[in-house]
Formats: sequence, C-alpha cells, structure tokens
Amino acid sequence: MLMLPRSILFSFLMIIYTIIFSLLAMLVKPLPFIFMSRNLRLYANFVVLSLKYTCGVKYEIQGQANIPAGPVIIFSKHQSTWEGYAMQTVFIKICFVAKRELFWIPFFGWALAAMKPIAINRGSGKQAIQQIVTQGKRRLAEGISIVIFPEGTRTVPTKPGKYKIGGAVLAAEAGYPVIPVAHNAGECWPRGGFLKKPGTIHVRIGPAIATQGRTADEILLDAKRWIEAQMPSISKQYVS
Repeated sequence: MLMLPRSILFSFLMIIYTIIFSLLAMLVKPLPFIFMSRNLRLYANFVVLSLKYTCGVKYEIQGQANIPAGPVIIFSKHQSTWEGYAMQTVFIKICFVAKRELFWIPFFGWALAAMKPIAINRGSGKQAIQQIVTQGKRRLAEGISIVIFPEGTRTVPTKPGKYKIGGAVLAAEAGYPVIPVAHNAGECWPRGGFLKKPGTIHVRIGPAIATQGRTADEILLDAKRWIEAQMPSISKQYVS
C-alpha cells in the first residue's frame, strides 16, 4: 500500500532535481566538461539516494576495481531508467549513446544534451552505427567514457534482449577496452512502471574486454556472455 505514495514522492523529488540541475547545466556548459560531469554526477546521486530513502531501493556494486584509468566503452544491461543515473555515480566523465528524441524532453533532455551525448536516429540502421563510430571516437579522444546499452531498449528482467552491434563496431575501430555491467534494476524499477518496489539492485562490473585486433562480433559475444552469465545469480526473475 505504501508503494504508491512513496513512488509519488520520489517522482516529485526527481522532477525538482531535474529542473534545478538542468538549469545548472546550462550555466556550466561554457566551462570545461569536467564541471558539467560533476554537476550531473551530483544530480544522479540525489536521484539514486532519494530512491533509496523514499522507496527502499538500495544497491550494491561489485567489481569497481575492474574500472581502469582512462576512457572506456561501457556495455550495460538495460532494464529500467535507474541505470542511466547509476552509471554517473560509478564512472567519471561519461556520455551516453541515446536516441535523439530524448533531447526533446523539457529539462531532462536539456541536461542530457549538455553531456556531449552521441545522438542517433535508432531506425536508420547503418547510418546510426556510423554516427556511433564517428562521434564515439571523438568523445574517447577527449577522455570521455561512453555508456552504451547494447540491447537498445529496456528489457524485462526475465530474459535478455537482442544485443546490437553498433557499440562493438565502435570498440573494434577505436581500440578502447569494453567494460561489461550486469544488474537487476528492472526488478525494483520496472520498465514502463510507475511503482518502485523496495529491494536491492545488484550491480556487477566485469573485467575489461580487450578490443584491439578483434572483430565487432567477437567483442559483442564476449560482453553478452559475461553479462548474461551473471544474471541467474543476481536476479530472482531471470530465466536462463
């Protein structure tokens, strides 16, 4: 019974944070990117902590020692909205590969656009992949890590989605390591669901996957195998 009022309170707080920090993002946009990164990292921490104290959604992270110094390409499981915030609390100086329609959302889209995202037209096929490669190389050269959700869209916690090749093509061409991330966030913050269910989100960060001299198919297969191998032990709902 308490899930509804708690979820309403959290949503209210998240809206307030989004307005405040998106306006701050506009102010710091002319400054070096590290200032933008710190601003949005603080925003993400507010959201994640508010979810914990209003809705009882906690999280545990394993494998942070696997994060190397320097920019990387992060392949994350995609089950909910939560990981979009959580990635900013774990990794420093990141941007996202995101569909361009998200930038049309007032305040949230403005903040996202300030993060130097890789904006793609998801339905454009090869053109979208080329956008990921071209813009991705530029971000990595600037020292910015890239978060990619290889499943493309949010999936249900019970099974994997279809992994797409775009991020792996970038990794093969750019030669930067891939860091796989598994989690079960969809069990607490369901895809398309308003109610937030109390519980613990388990996040596992895997060892870096080498990319130099390898094909995109090999890289994607390694990342998928590692991520999906973690799911049965961290998810109550996953069916292997």
